[in-house]
Amino acid sequence: MHYTVKEKRWIEFKGDRDPTTVPVEWICWLNGQRKKAPTPEELAELEARRERVKQNVELLKKKEEEERRAGVRPVKTIGKTDTPNLRSFTQQFPGTSEDKKKGLEKVSKPSGATDAEDA
Repeated sequence: MHYTVKEKRWIEFKGDRDPTTVPVEWICWLNGQRKKAPTPEELAELEARRERVKQNVELLKKKEEEERRAGVRPVKTIGKTDTPNLRSFTQQFPGTSEDKKKGLEKVSKPSGATDAEDA
């Protein structure tokens, strides 16, 4: 039999570094989800991108707050306001109304069937 041995990977922390601060890229490498370990350049690029995303989120939050104060945008409610019902759900799909279902039933009768047999 031929067995393959999985490569063992680990991190050695220097000093009192908190293990919960390990970047996602390193965790993926440790778990075998990446073939190559992340490079310092890749980590720097990803960190810069994360920082830009944080800044964009903050800008959007400020903009929404200003619009809400000015009355431009209504206040969003959290949670469900209306519960959907089956009729509103089925109206989203063409060909599911009751009339069309009845029409399909008439079309799908065997070729030898007559309306007299339904009575």
